[in-house]
Amino acid sequence: MQQNLAVLRRGLGDPTFRTDPDGTVWRGIRTPEGPATLRLRQPAVGSTVLATAWGPGAEWSLDAVPAMLGAEDDPSGFEPRHPRITEMLRHKPHWRVIRTGLVMEALVPAIIEQKVTGQEAFAGFRALVRRFGERAPGPGAEHRLWVQPTPEQLRRVPSWEWLQLHIDPARSRAVVRAAQVASALERTVGLPGDEVDRRLRSLPGIGVWTSAEVRFRAHGDADAVSFGDYHVAKNVGWALTGDPVDDDGLAELLEPFRPHRYRVQRLVELTGAHRPRRGPRMAPRTHLPGR
Repeated sequence: MQQNLAVLRRGLGDPTFRTDPDGTVWRGIRTPEGPATLRLRQPAVGSTVLATAWGPGAEWSLDAVPAMLGAEDDPSGFEPRHPRITEMLRHKPHWRVIRTGLVMEALVPAIIEQKVTGQEAFAGFRALVRRFGERAPGPGAEHRLWVQPTPEQLRRVPSWEWLQLHIDPARSRAVVRAAQVASALERTVGLPGDEVDRRLRSLPGIGVWTSAEVRFRAHGDADAVSFGDYHVAKNVGWALTGDPVDDDGLAELLEPFRPHRYRVQRLVELTGAHRPRRGPRMAPRTHLPGR
């Protein structure tokens, strides 16, 4: 359960996601029916997942649990084609591509993560949720759980507030534009991956990387590759060839795996089969207001 849900957590301090010491997962969710607190508990590996929810969106959340855990994923046509991938599958036999059915939930943090360090992106997302979101209903509040802001709330955030959240104008404008057409974006769930990609990328500020980050979370798209990522191409190249590659090299390596290219990307991430990292990490920018 946890390895499937891990992709929904935006950093260890994500205010919409909590994990108890016993492995119980808590999520604060903005559903079409309203906010919800969702608790997922799996007593033992391979056992039935027990789901409980509170709030106006509780019923919707419970109905979404199977897809959220990957039950609707179909890996049957996936051929490993490489000994390293065969090995990864042995280590992660139960991993599946999830589908939350919630586009804005995936899109807002993805936009905030564009072209910045993870530290800066996660801090910006935390600040946005705590400033303009709301406490999750029921016991979610006791677990310090929050729910993302509504599209209406996002549209009303003043420009200076975005700067105080350390989210620059390029990213804040993209979030606001998406919020203006949020209903249309949510209706893309269930459409073919290529059509979803076209509609997402028709919005200014949403490119190939952001589209993929949304599709493999919200739409369950097993072919959505994060081209343009700082690490993905290098890590997949190193895992499969022993040498880092660029996006062109990544596209060539993954082409034989269509329509399951994302499976390769995620298996590399889950098994830690990435290149050795040397040298200092990128530092967060310091030229935004409040720094």
